[in-house]
Amino acid sequence: MKDTLKPGLKFEFDFKVPESKTVPYIYPESEEFRIMPKVFSTGFMVGLIEWACVRFVNEHIDWPREQSVGIDIRLNHLAATPPGLTVKVNGELTGVEGRKLSFAVSAHDGVDLITEGTHERFVVNAEKFTAKAEEKARQAGV
Repeated sequence: MKDTLKPGLKFEFDFKVPESKTVPYIYPESEEFRIMPKVFSTGFMVGLIEWACVRFVNEHIDWPREQSVGIDIRLNHLAATPPGLTVKVNGELTGVEGRKLSFAVSAHDGVDLITEGTHERFVVNAEKFTAKAEEKARQAGV
């Protein structure tokens, strides 16, 4: 991690919502999801918040040797966003405790505030993290 990673830093990230990020596409094997309205899904919204934070963090770490993994996310989903709208994520790094990073985040679709909340990430050594995950899979027999 670089010493540029300091609380108070802010960032923005824009994403135009395609149809493929709507509820019917989140788990295509789920009949319940397949028949729901085509609006930005909560699951993809969570992923977008993570992506925005990852992009920000990568400027301040030795990426890709170092990477960050999500360890906590607390968001609400306040409004439906149809495909074609652009979601703007706003974030602020609110805390740095060793390798743990805390963020305040919100997102707006140009019409409505669609989410606000917090997210935490942890900076890891990618090689060591991957090795531990592979060992776990091996122990589980997969």
